[in-house]
Amino acid sequence: MANRSRPRPGASASRSTGSGSSASESPAANDQPSPIYELLVIFGLVFLIQVITDIVGIMAGLFVLTLPLAENPWTIVTSVYAHGGLWHLLSNSLALVLFGWPVARATSRVRFHTFVLVTGSIAGISQVLISGFAAAAPIVSGDPVGVLGASGAIFALLGYLITGNRLSAGFASIIDVPQWVTIAVFVGLATVVTLMTAAPRVALIAHFTGFLLGLLAGRARLLEI
Repeated sequence: MANRSRPRPGASASRSTGSGSSASESPAANDQPSPIYELLVIFGLVFLIQVITDIVGIMAGLFVLTLPLAENPWTIVTSVYAHGGLWHLLSNSLALVLFGWPVARATSRVRFHTFVLVTGSIAGISQVLISGFAAAAPIVSGDPVGVLGASGAIFALLGYLITGNRLSAGFASIIDVPQWVTIAVFVGLATVVTLMTAAPRVALIAHFTGFLLGLLAGRARLLEI
């Protein structure tokens, strides 16, 4: 479920409920399509568009997030739903089902989709910014890379699942831990989990950022309604 880092182009290498709230702000009901299904369909459609646009040579400009961000700003969004190949698509889809389903059942469709988009976008931006800064540093060699994939958002869902469940919430309510200790533990956990996914062309910074965002959001019960 790894985000894929790609070389930069040209560089080497609403139904109302009884309580008055709308259906979109209620946990997913059994008679409504799950946002997981919706995301899987979006993944598939975007991948098909990628294949077509790659033939005519415009795929990177439409879907690969690169620096400067202002050059193709739409890729901040489109890169979240794009993938670097069929295996990348399949692995991310499986991870989405495993980690996203429990979260989707406990929140609203709108909040779930917003969470995926926001965390995925922030993870992607952090990847290109930090990798771009590192490439520009005199002690680091290499070219800035682009990124695409939903892995940052999926790592955020995993992080939310770990800290946003009832067991974790109950544990946190019993043991009074200073906030700085909680953040330090989350950073350490995110680092360990990120390093476990290390592989060539894997966007580790996006994984770290997404997972840390998910841990913090789960601790704050951000998606709870």
